[in-house]
Amino acid sequence: MSENLVIAIGRQCGSSGKVIGEKVAAALGIKCYDKELLALAAKNSGLCEELFQSHDEKPTNSFLYSLVMDTYNVGLTSSGYMDMPINHKIFLAQFDTIKKLAEEESCVIVGRCADYALADDPNLVSVFITADDKDKIQSLKELYQIDDAKAKEVMAKTDKKRSSYYNYYSNKKWGDVRSYDLCINRSPIGVDGAVDMILKYIEVKGKGKQQQQ
Repeated sequence: MSENLVIAIGRQCGSSGKVIGEKVAAALGIKCYDKELLALAAKNSGLCEELFQSHDEKPTNSFLYSLVMDTYNVGLTSSGYMDMPINHKIFLAQFDTIKKLAEEESCVIVGRCADYALADDPNLVSVFITADDKDKIQSLKELYQIDDAKAKEVMAKTDKKRSSYYNYYSNKKWGDVRSYDLCINRSPIGVDGAVDMILKYIEVKGKGKQQQQ
């Protein structure tokens, strides 16, 4: 098992989870992977990067189709991967890329079930970032130059998509405190406060590991 530190960040839409992840990475002198993970997974798998973009954090376009194909693969063919629905191929490619990254370097990975992919890694720190609705809406308004109503719509749709993806592919529940090492509401402490909390947690966890050795 590699000794590389990986911080996996789950986040609600508008919570500044990506920004927090980038700042944690900068403080530690490591890379932060978000959309960059899609390009890496495409390169490693040989699949088209546009497929990863269109299926990004989406569970499936047809659950019934996937179910039928899975049954078909198990019963009728030995070339399971070749006949696998494309959304499953894309998830597995990302899953493998996340594991490969963890073996090669310390990093921050935003979203994409990274905490599930690395669940057995003792050096994983899994974090979930949330914020008060008014703050999330304000962040989205500033980011996309939209009004309150549109911001609420974007927030609801994005969170539903992320939740469905996470719950579909992992054996845990998105946003459930039991699924993460650390859950942070960035509203009362700000982005930098959230960064400090994560860094402090990493420091304390490292000391605890040293004492156990």
